[in-house]
Amino acid sequence: MDYGVESIKMHQLWRGKIATAVKIPAATREDLSLAYTPGVAQPCLEIQKNSDKSYELTSRWNTVAVVTDGTAVLGLGDIGPEAAMPVMEGKCVLLKAFGDVDAVPLCLRSKEVDKIVDTITLLAGSFGGINLEDISAPRCFEIEQRLKAACDIPVFHDDQHGTAIVTLAGLINALRIVGKSIQNIRTIICGAGAAGIAITRLLLSMGLKNVILCDLDGVIYKGRDHLNKQTRQMAEVTNLYDEKGQLADVITGADVFIGVSAGGVLTKEMVSRMAPDPIIFACANPTPEIFPDEAIAGGAAIVATGRSDYPNQINNVLAFPGIFRGALDTRARDINDEMKVAAALALAELVSDQELSETYIIPAAFDPRVKQAVADAVIKAAIASGVARIVPPDTRKLD
Repeated sequence: MDYGVESIKMHQLWRGKIATAVKIPAATREDLSLAYTPGVAQPCLEIQKNSDKSYELTSRWNTVAVVTDGTAVLGLGDIGPEAAMPVMEGKCVLLKAFGDVDAVPLCLRSKEVDKIVDTITLLAGSFGGINLEDISAPRCFEIEQRLKAACDIPVFHDDQHGTAIVTLAGLINALRIVGKSIQNIRTIICGAGAAGIAITRLLLSMGLKNVILCDLDGVIYKGRDHLNKQTRQMAEVTNLYDEKGQLADVITGADVFIGVSAGGVLTKEMVSRMAPDPIIFACANPTPEIFPDEAIAGGAAIVATGRSDYPNQINNVLAFPGIFRGALDTRARDINDEMKVAAALALAELVSDQELSETYIIPAAFDPRVKQAVADAVIKAAIASGVARIVPPDTRKLD
């Protein structure tokens, strides 16, 4: 199937992938009197007295805003907010289908950090959470950081944290297969944008020590020219031995390669110079840093990609729907590191010892266990870390 051609046909037929669904009847005068005037005045007054009542008396409790400025859309780049709408609608579909979360796409006609932050902050009272999507680095880091400080609802940049969570889950299981420890491996992360930096930070929090981050200009090290605020910060906590050069210069002896960069940057010859039983996560889409057959020919023990037509897909849909489900169910103020790690561990644990293999290190996207496993783990972590404002009634079942 030519997915591009068929997708255009279907989008013309669908004329949008989401619609408003009305949950109550509007067939009689009594129906309208309850849902609208005069009856609606009473819930308004209740919320006026206590704004938290908006979670109980409106759909806010289960509604997430999917927000973009259209500057980093999939593999398309800066295509603008209107052109980003099909992707944002698709994200809303995934939140509903995989997390039973209602979502609204908001595509903003601004690239200015101040305007984006102010706009989302002003709208936050209508939502239970904010999912930032396809906003270019390094602006995405500042936008998320400022929104987390300004909003009393969880703000989650899926391009960063969703990718990092699923990567961590897959790596945990890959390391189980090859018998290596995260504390003792040497790791190269290729790509220093939103995903690469988030992956690095999450792996460091799990005990990774020897990690080198690379971007288009090569290895990131202290004092290198043309680093932004985020890459300067990463230079302080990575590259323990102050190595320099290009990817090809530092790949020798590495146990793990994680790519969130560009197609074709890793070669079979480079894989052959890695440590025994190397692990390759080549997640650039649609063309990975190296294709699985070439990586295996170079000696790779385990290969993961971002594609659905190869085993071990690093797919964000394994994480963000369940994470938002858990965050909304606890009315969390934040999605913190404890919740992210809990989600990753829950995903990894879904693969039993009997199931675990070189071609099955992470659950499939359609595994029906994923949503609840991730949501339950996030609920427990939200409560334990103090960001939950309510405890769901059936939380006792999670122990």
